[in-house]
Amino acid sequence: MKIHAQALLFDNDGTLVSSLDSVDRCWTRWAVEYGITAEDFARVELHGRPAVEIAADLLPAAIVPQALARIEDLEVEDVPHGGVHLLPGTRAFLDSLPAERWAVVTSATRRLAEARLDAVGILPKTLVAADDITRGKPDPEPYLLAARTLGVDPARCVVFEDAPAGLTAGRAAGMTTVALTTTHQAHELEADLIVENLSALSALVTEQGVEISLRG
Repeated sequence: MKIHAQALLFDNDGTLVSSLDSVDRCWTRWAVEYGITAEDFARVELHGRPAVEIAADLLPAAIVPQALARIEDLEVEDVPHGGVHLLPGTRAFLDSLPAERWAVVTSATRRLAEARLDAVGILPKTLVAADDITRGKPDPEPYLLAARTLGVDPARCVVFEDAPAGLTAGRAAGMTTVALTTTHQAHELEADLIVENLSALSALVTEQGVEISLRG
């Protein structure tokens, strides 16, 4: 199978890097600080959603801004303490792409996303973060903004995601979707192509764009 694209759009956490341990540590501490019960905390989906939506699900509106600042501080402070590491295949795959052909599209704030990316030496030319949008995944807005920023027709973009919310956003944007089974099982993911991680793929840059193929 080969996928032809003009731009590649990557989710960050769970797609390029893993921060699951950090997320669990920081959000669990945050929940305790704000008196959120284990039952209420367990019913909320953390992965692949903007922090503002998670906080709004759990707390009165009046304290959401303060709570958002607190979780951002906790997660940024956790980065130097083993809070993030590259997933298999990330470095080689990104290194094969021209900077103007790809972007990172994350539900994290820009401050947190840049801290995590900097820690592993990834410096995207284009980054769309939670600060840049009004509606987060599964809404298509983040991916449509990335396509617009790169000057590429959404139909010529490929989205790489590990979370159902992100894949839904990619499909809603009219983009080809590639799912990675780094945080969810294959049967939980709906995409045009499902692979274990980026090490399963290779990218060939052509005059027309980028040709993505399965290795082996």
